[in-house]
Amino acid sequence: MALSRCVKLNDGHLMPVLGLGTLVSEGVPKSKAGEATRVAIEVGYRHIDAAYVYENEEEVGSALREKIADGTVKREELFYTTKLWATFFRPELVRPALERSLKKLRLDYVDLFIIHVPITMKPGEELLPKDASGKVIFDTVDLRDTWAALEKCKDAGLTKSIGVSNFNHKQLEMILNKPGLKYKPVCNQVECHPYFNQSKLLDFCKSNDIVLVANAALGSQRLKGWVNLNHPVLLEDPVLHAIAKKHKQTSAVIALRYQLQRGVVVLAKSYNKKRIKENLQVFDFELTTEDMKAIDGLNRNMRYYLAPYGADHPEYPFTEEF
Repeated sequence: MALSRCVKLNDGHLMPVLGLGTLVSEGVPKSKAGEATRVAIEVGYRHIDAAYVYENEEEVGSALREKIADGTVKREELFYTTKLWATFFRPELVRPALERSLKKLRLDYVDLFIIHVPITMKPGEELLPKDASGKVIFDTVDLRDTWAALEKCKDAGLTKSIGVSNFNHKQLEMILNKPGLKYKPVCNQVECHPYFNQSKLLDFCKSNDIVLVANAALGSQRLKGWVNLNHPVLLEDPVLHAIAKKHKQTSAVIALRYQLQRGVVVLAKSYNKKRIKENLQVFDFELTTEDMKAIDGLNRNMRYYLAPYGADHPEYPFTEEF
């Protein structure tokens, strides 16, 4: 089964099935995101996943422009995603937020603009606005109105496609059933890996022609305050190790290939040149039906990223089963 390197989205645009994630861990310099982007494009990645809240779009944009300028790649061959952060969900703030990202990137358009989380927060410059007691200050915005503002960004040519991230199936249904809906979300980007394989959400997305994009596909970075650090490390799993040994691959490559064979677009995060290159080996082999079954068997519905800052919000997405 030779895998296609791109998937056709419901609006006709093509998305490469393997992308580079650009979130940098705490304490790691932002320049690392730029370096990883540069290396990834040089070795053959064409899909770069970024976000306003990662606070490194200038570095990533600089790498993109450098690789376009030196002839490695044309702008139209790249697929660049940015995300609308929770403090910009009021409809009048959506386009200015995208324009801010474009300015940092020094690009005319992005390929995909997605709502980062369904949790609305108080507008302003602070990424996590908090009250005196340290609680996050929420805002009340109907996400359907936010969505209509994303549709306008697409119509204005500032983004080719629009989608969502961290939505559960009920929140997706709310957008899909919106009166006067002009464009369906092309994707839902969520945490997805062998310990949390999202099979029900994947089926729901497939039935609505929405691509599921897997982040945290290699487990998680150990980000204090964002991640449950008590969970086992995915890439140390003995089942993945055994399958990796059989195919002469790394456990990371097995975890990525698993997603591609289920029809999931997968993001791989690494700042290590050797690993960035190694992860491209997902296209060089195939997992057997038995391998896939064994990896399916690892599912334990275990989230690494719980977004604890939003747990009290009425739209907190993770109380639903999927």
